[in-house]
Amino acid sequence: MAVLREAPAAAWERKAGSLEWDCWETVEHLSDDLFAYAAQLGPRTPPLDGNVPFVWESRRPGGPANAIHADRAAGPTGLLQVLEASGALLVAMARTTPSQVRSHHVFGMSDPEGFAAMGIVETLVHTYDLTEGLGLTWTPPADLCSRVLARLFPDAPRDTEPWPTLLWATGRTELPGHPRLTSWRWYGMPRP
Repeated sequence: MAVLREAPAAAWERKAGSLEWDCWETVEHLSDDLFAYAAQLGPRTPPLDGNVPFVWESRRPGGPANAIHADRAAGPTGLLQVLEASGALLVAMARTTPSQVRSHHVFGMSDPEGFAAMGIVETLVHTYDLTEGLGLTWTPPADLCSRVLARLFPDAPRDTEPWPTLLWATGRTELPGHPRLTSWRWYGMPRP
């Protein structure tokens, strides 16, 4: 949040890194991801065969299909409040949902820890996309990157720096000795 607050108001219409979305849409997408992961954990009996049936729709052809959209009249300050609120919802749900609860994800059922890790990966890589588009400098904590790599990317190299490895595992960069991935996925299934 701190680094994104440094962006000038006019910068939010720039393309977000290598994505096809602008920075505003990317924050809406990230907010939507965090909200959606929290929502999957919300029902007393979470769905195992599909998402909680919110309506996800794009506001323009090629834009992200979201249930969460920020009011543009609120400007970047409002946009970042939407992001912060969505993140807080996921944190609250991950902390208060019993660890044995399982819910649907397109890559397989997951647990609260898995949804929290997915939210962290989304936040890290989309903050990377955003800082590229906004012209800001940012590097996340290596220990956080290591933890989500261990939880969600069990096949990722372990002899490389964690942040570049996470960017590689999510198809954003090359890694020495490893070509850039053209498709990728994480493994959020509960661990024994």
